[in-house]
Amino acid sequence: MRRVYLDHSATTPVHPRVAAVINRYMLADFGNASSIHEFGKTAQQALRWSRERVAELVGASEADEIVFTSGGTESDNLAIKGAAAARKDRGRHIITSAVEHHAVLHTCEALEEDGFQVTKVGVDEYGRVDPEEVSEAIRDDTVLISIMLANNEVGTIQPVTEIAQAAREREILVHTDAVQAVPQMPVDVEDLGVDLLSLSGHKMYGPKGVGALYIRRGTRLLSQEHGGHHEKGRRAGTENIPGIAGLGEAAATTMEELPQREKHLERLQRRLIEGLLQVEGVHLNGHRRERLPNNVSISAAAIEGESILLGLNAEGIAASSGSACTSGALEPSHVLLAMGMSHEMAHGSLRMTLGRDNSQEDIDHVLEILPPIIDRLREMSPFEIQ
Repeated sequence: MRRVYLDHSATTPVHPRVAAVINRYMLADFGNASSIHEFGKTAQQALRWSRERVAELVGASEADEIVFTSGGTESDNLAIKGAAAARKDRGRHIITSAVEHHAVLHTCEALEEDGFQVTKVGVDEYGRVDPEEVSEAIRDDTVLISIMLANNEVGTIQPVTEIAQAAREREILVHTDAVQAVPQMPVDVEDLGVDLLSLSGHKMYGPKGVGALYIRRGTRLLSQEHGGHHEKGRRAGTENIPGIAGLGEAAATTMEELPQREKHLERLQRRLIEGLLQVEGVHLNGHRRERLPNNVSISAAAIEGESILLGLNAEGIAASSGSACTSGALEPSHVLLAMGMSHEMAHGSLRMTLGRDNSQEDIDHVLEILPPIIDRLREMSPFEIQ
């Protein structure tokens, strides 16, 4: 059976170069970066080198603007909670969007329990935020705006630069969750104008359990963990050197491969979208042009996305229904509902996300297997295409 992996937004395979680096810092150069002996110095060098590589990847002017975390979720939590705590004397209002990852939405909900007020701006039918609506939501007590750079479910790229421009005029901090964007498109914090940016290792062919947060120099942030003075007091705990070194190598390989990777993914994406839109009752979710080059999100009328997944899995094809983090939920995607999609269509969603190792043969194989699965399920469905 041919196996095809189309779930790279859930996680990616570790790049061979990254695996070799991780192995080195687990078995040979295993020192603690806080130690003063040679083992510790070697770990310190890996920490510094990795910080420089991640800074280069996102266009940070200084390596010390990068703080290492346990992943995208912690980075989002540290950015939002840390900024809110540091600025609560100025106000307790936060703006975000209705289509954020739950790492952002649930963090904002936790802050609401602590007395903050949160405004969630809506999106259009393509899942895109209107910068004007964000600007209109700003109040005198607004201290933070958190809008993702690219949506994890439908791949729509958000107008973060325009939002950051409006925020800067009012001296409001801007955070962007760039976990999905960083591996797929050029990202530059100076061009974006953001103060805080989150990324994750395992979305960019690196290891799980490690991520980073860009903190623009001069941005005050209160640490959310108590312990040692690691990461210049911004994140306590002995640094995960194997993971961080792996993230650094993942950042380096991403910078090297991204131009060619983008072109490769765009070709595969175009072929897959064109093929699927030939199937009756299939709708493309997200913006047609302003979207990540690896994301193909569809909804199929009159059938359940879960059933499509089971059919694909039986044929050796891995995909997901909506976000991987909520694929076990019975409720339809909050992103698709925010885009104005009916519950019925939202339940028929399927997300296929391409990766560097996928080939045209993989896409052709999926286009041979998927349409018959949809047709077969539709024949058994009690519903009709509207």
